[in-house]
Amino acid sequence: LNPGCVKTATRFPSRRAGVFNGDMALRVLMVGRKHEDWVADGIRRYEKRLKKPFDLSWVSIPHSARESDAARKEESERLLAKLGSDYVILLDERGKAITSPALAKTLQKPLDNSRSVTLIIGGAYGVDQSVHDRADFVWSLSPLVFPHQLVRLILAEQIYRAQEIAGGRPYHHE
Repeated sequence: LNPGCVKTATRFPSRRAGVFNGDMALRVLMVGRKHEDWVADGIRRYEKRLKKPFDLSWVSIPHSARESDAARKEESERLLAKLGSDYVILLDERGKAITSPALAKTLQKPLDNSRSVTLIIGGAYGVDQSVHDRADFVWSLSPLVFPHQLVRLILAEQIYRAQEIAGGRPYHHE
């Protein structure tokens, strides 16, 4: 693991320029800087427990220097350029709220069909309609808005929880 807990694209041999093209895996595509130390520590806690195909890779897209709509458009174009034929889950507070067992099923279905999953965390201004249109599923962690660093940590825990639910292990209690 490199500093900041961001895994590089070289981890998967069939990935070119950050675009997935065949390895079944989970990838988080995010706008912003590397993980802050407190987030990296928490993410590492869950990453140590993740096993294929639920292991995560993190790909960071730089923030736009622009503002508002111009930033949203530029960042959205950068995000779309990194997508191949992956099953895409966009995190958005206006998306659909689902339970942890439903998330496990949502992640497992494309993996069972030999399709990688990319989860997208947009920038401060969100993403434009083109990313919403490309998303196979728009997921809301909550109607509340969270700092993006915190979303990364929550996401890592929820991926671990989904892995345990899919494996029938007792981490999750209903």
